[in-house]
Amino acid sequence: MKIILTCFLLVFGVLQGFTQTNQLIGKVTDLDNQPLTGVNVIIKKGTIGTQTDNDGNFRIANLSLGNYTVQVSYIGFKTKEIQVSIAANDSTNLGTIILYEGNEILDEVILNATRRNKFSRKETAYVAKLPLKDLENTQVYTTIPSDLLVAQLVTTFDDALKNAVGVDKLWSATGRGGDGSGYYTIRGFNVQPQLVNGMPGLTNGTINAANIERIEVIKGPSATLFGSSVTSYGGLINTVTKKPYKGFGGEIALTTGSYGLTILSGDFNTALDTNNDIYFRLNTAYHTEDSFQDAGFRKSFFVAPSLSYRVTNNLSFSVYAEITQAEQTNPVSLFFNRAAPAASTNVEELGYNTKLSFTSNDLTLKNPSSNYRIEMDYKLSDAWRSQTIVSRSNTSSTGYYSYLYEYGILAPNTFTRFINKENGKTHTTDVQQNFIGDFKLFNLRNRIVAGLDYYHTTSVDNSTAFAFYGNIQPNGVITNDNPITPEEEVVPFPLTEAGVLASLSNQPINNFKTKASTYSAYISDVISILPTLTAMASVRFDHFENEGDIISSEDNFEQTAVSPKFGLLYQPILEKLSIFANYQNGFTNVAPDLVGDPSAGPQTLKTFEPEQANQLEFGIKANLFDNRFKATLSYYDIKVSNKVMIDPNAPFNRIQDGEIESKGFEIEISTNPISGLNIKGGFSNNESEIIKTDNPSLQNTRPVKADCRNTL
Repeated sequence: MKIILTCFLLVFGVLQGFTQTNQLIGKVTDLDNQPLTGVNVIIKKGTIGTQTDNDGNFRIANLSLGNYTVQVSYIGFKTKEIQVSIAANDSTNLGTIILYEGNEILDEVILNATRRNKFSRKETAYVAKLPLKDLENTQVYTTIPSDLLVAQLVTTFDDALKNAVGVDKLWSATGRGGDGSGYYTIRGFNVQPQLVNGMPGLTNGTINAANIERIEVIKGPSATLFGSSVTSYGGLINTVTKKPYKGFGGEIALTTGSYGLTILSGDFNTALDTNNDIYFRLNTAYHTEDSFQDAGFRKSFFVAPSLSYRVTNNLSFSVYAEITQAEQTNPVSLFFNRAAPAASTNVEELGYNTKLSFTSNDLTLKNPSSNYRIEMDYKLSDAWRSQTIVSRSNTSSTGYYSYLYEYGILAPNTFTRFINKENGKTHTTDVQQNFIGDFKLFNLRNRIVAGLDYYHTTSVDNSTAFAFYGNIQPNGVITNDNPITPEEEVVPFPLTEAGVLASLSNQPINNFKTKASTYSAYISDVISILPTLTAMASVRFDHFENEGDIISSEDNFEQTAVSPKFGLLYQPILEKLSIFANYQNGFTNVAPDLVGDPSAGPQTLKTFEPEQANQLEFGIKANLFDNRFKATLSYYDIKVSNKVMIDPNAPFNRIQDGEIESKGFEIEISTNPISGLNIKGGFSNNESEIIKTDNPSLQNTRPVKADCRNTL
């Protein structure tokens, strides 16, 4: 019995040693008693360890009796070592361990490097609505990075766009309600910069350059992914704003120049929590400048707060805002009567004194605007993620706007000035839900985006009608006779607010409120058939509902459009050279019109199909000599059909039979021949003409809104 009992006790002791429950527990905080998450707690000279949870607690189990050295380490804090002795089969509580901030756990690392060709375009997730390299994208686009804007001391959006090949300025931002910012032309069609971070973002004035991370000019009809409301047949302009980044930093800058130019800007970025999960960035700028002309000024205050919050490794939120308060005099606007012979064919013959503004600093426009955006990104799996975006834009215009119009019935080169008091607002709301995937199907890599889009706009117009306010010759001579009234008028028209208000006292005031909504669904797939061969296929279903003036149902209409897009790309030299071809589509919703001879009875309302634009394009993209040379060469042909025009056989009828063609080629080069020297340039040629119209005088002529033929 003694031998059996001794063996039993020996076995029991061995088993007890294998099933011991000895453990270390404790909590790790910072000096402010805030728990630290993810702190490494390890037993030195062993393989046992753990990390703290969200409350800073930790637990290390299954420890043998004995003495240990516990090491507690966390990035950004001083490492701490604690001696502990486990002498009993029980839990040993180390209590609260406080870590102090320091940098001793990281050895200093100095990186000396320069980025080659830093002015060349960057990869982007906006152009294709999914991450895609330029050499993999069948669409042509130009990127204007912030590095280039800083190097050029760019202070305006207009100056920034001079770096985009094939983009010409039509006119500056007028500040007038409904006009938005400035107008530009791309590939023979006018366009406004109405996208911010890939979402609608409106403004009635000049876009502030202080918050620009980069500008993306996407070429060709792009309605398939972005819709028709914020794009044109020539392309679109997307402004990418500055966003929060990990770390602490900022700058304050003062820019001054001639004619009273003063810009004071600030950029500040910081973390808002100890775990570096919440980052905040603030960009702000005050801008004021006068004009080189006898009158005119512009001033604005801009603030752009942004916040990023990483809730978990799979879930993050981002919030962006841009708020602007601006006031300006509207620039000179000269319009010619195209139905009358022109007295001058160039500025020299016009005799325009460029120092004259034909306005005064007493007549101004105020253009407050704001853009807000909330984004949620959630990683559904290794292959799929969800992106939910809500954006809101508000713009308004209050003040005085004037323009000069040449009737052609007065003395040569005499313009009639019209003026009104603006009072308008525009509100837009856009909601997008995107699902972005990267997976293999039948051993083929698919990069896909599928989304739903709801876009709503409301416009309010309480402006006055335009009033006659004198006749002006470009050299400054003023006459006061109204060309559209029989009596001769010699009443002076002073450029004062009181004088303008007196002239507008008898003018009617608009009372319009219009609404429109667009419901869309789209899908785009980039398929890697081979490592060197990819194909893109996309389609958009778009339903447009126009309520028109809300007090009347006569102008309401609905239209549905389908917009496809295809592309094929081959890389004969992988990651260095690609040959591409694409087909892209754009469309415009066309409102119904009254037709029928009014003398024969009531007119009827005739509906139309959406106007369509189709582009065929092919070209070459190159990235050679270890990123020192990047280039794009492309040829495009855009045909616009379903243009509504007057029926040549029935002047009171409308037919949808007009056509426009715009074709040309573009070359863009960005090179870094030697370290420190970056060269960016290009050339474009565009030929636009009306190829089908009821008006013989317009047949084979260049459309009014087309750009210059050549740009450099």
